[in-house]
Amino acid sequence: MSRRAVVLMSGGLDSTTTCAWAREQGYTVYALSVDYGQRHRVELERARYLAGRLGVAEHRVVRVDLRAIGGSALTAEELAVPKDRTPEELTTGIPITYVPARNTLLLALALGYAETIGAFDIFIGANVLDYSGYPDCRPEFLQAFETLAQLATQAGVEGRGRFRIHAPLLHLTKADIIREAYRLGVEVHQTLSCYDPDAAGRACGHCDACLLRQKGFAEAGLVDPTEYQSEVSPAERNLTVTGRP
Repeated sequence: MSRRAVVLMSGGLDSTTTCAWAREQGYTVYALSVDYGQRHRVELERARYLAGRLGVAEHRVVRVDLRAIGGSALTAEELAVPKDRTPEELTTGIPITYVPARNTLLLALALGYAETIGAFDIFIGANVLDYSGYPDCRPEFLQAFETLAQLATQAGVEGRGRFRIHAPLLHLTKADIIREAYRLGVEVHQTLSCYDPDAAGRACGHCDACLLRQKGFAEAGLVDPTEYQSEVSPAERNLTVTGRP
């Protein structure tokens, strides 16, 4: 009998690759997506499609509207998504695209889902190298939440099992993640990483997530299959990301 696992799935490259990895490890995957009022909600459509393609046992979408809290360019319309930031800016400070307590809430929902289906393994596509500005992507946070999961659940207190938070991509570069995605057969062109896509789901090509994705493809030596709102040549993408022709 295969083990059950809950995988947080946004429809982005990292979470989809994580889902495919969990499937390869023999887990029966229960995918969970969260509609938290993000301006890039089209990612939920991608998540639904990709979950089906990856053969998950179930895919649920839970709504928690974080627009009521605000404080992030991903949930507050009055805050602009940063565009065309330099490599130095991408690695300095906590960006305005940080959503207060998002990963804490997502993992809490995944924990509740896991307890109801008898699963003790929870997967998240957190990555500390490309998203080092986000405090809730750090290994210290994930370890602390794992401890919380054991203390805050009936299943944990009664000793039915030990909850584990898995982040298999945590220390991989974006190039490594892209290579792993292709190895696992992920439909990379269907994943959406953009923070500010248009209504058709085309990536903007200029936000932090797009720049990091472009950088990853360039470093992996692979063609970027992403559909952007305006065509950008590989040379222009490389110049934007690395600061050199």
